[in-house]
Amino acid sequence: MTEKLSDEARGPLLDPLFKTGWAPVDGRDAIEKTFVFNNFIDAFGWMTRVAIWAEKWDHHPEWNNVYKTVNVVLTTHDVDGLSAQDAKLARKMDSLV
Repeated sequence: MTEKLSDEARGPLLDPLFKTGWAPVDGRDAIEKTFVFNNFIDAFGWMTRVAIWAEKWDHHPEWNNVYKTVNVVLTTHDVDGLSAQDAKLARKMDSLV
């Protein structure tokens, strides 16, 4: 079962992500990042690779794509906030760029 991140777990899981461009979302227990690619094909290809992992892990991002830019928000709706699954998916997204 997925649990909301405890105060103690937030620093070790989220601080490394903040160093790679992830940021807290104002007014929500969520993180966000904007990914910019060379063109639409690169952006859509990356989204496809992420989608495979998201489906495998049953953890899906809130995202939108306009041409070469993909805006991502991660949160776990089942716990109404951030979970370890969000940090895991964020790390995977960063590794697939």
